[in-house]
Amino acid sequence: MVLEKQVFLFLNIVHNSMKQKLTESFRAGGFQLSPEQFLVMDTLWDEGVLTQQQIADITMRDKNSIVKLIDGLEVRDLVRRVSNPDDRRQNLIEVTPYSLSVRKAIDSLAYESVYSILGDISEKAIKTFVKVLARMESNMDPTSDLEALAEKYPTKKENGNG
Repeated sequence: MVLEKQVFLFLNIVHNSMKQKLTESFRAGGFQLSPEQFLVMDTLWDEGVLTQQQIADITMRDKNSIVKLIDGLEVRDLVRRVSNPDDRRQNLIEVTPYSLSVRKAIDSLAYESVYSILGDISEKAIKTFVKVLARMESNMDPTSDLEALAEKYPTKKENGNG
């Protein structure tokens, strides 16, 4: 198989498998949560109250998909929309007390899944892989800078996770 085709095929397979594993882990832990919804929750837990546009910017998703993800999270009592007192046309998204009470359990499920996926891959190899992914993204979108995004919104370490 041509190397370039392997990159495309393997990234697609790993992406789908990773999403499936995370979804199954959340479900086994009693949470109906998709990996995309988890990323929104993780962003809100780390950054606090945000607008839908800020969530879209941080997670690099379009605003329409964020609206649908928030709809699902709101139904599960994980977030709520509140009017922005400074701009009534805008909703602020905040976590609920329930989501704070289940955060540790959800985080644990996510980290356990990711650790099992990464397995025995060295930290150096993972850092190289992340740099390659960032470079691939900037090759597709020169305005994209994943490394700068990671610097701006670093993963916060809590209880040894992160």
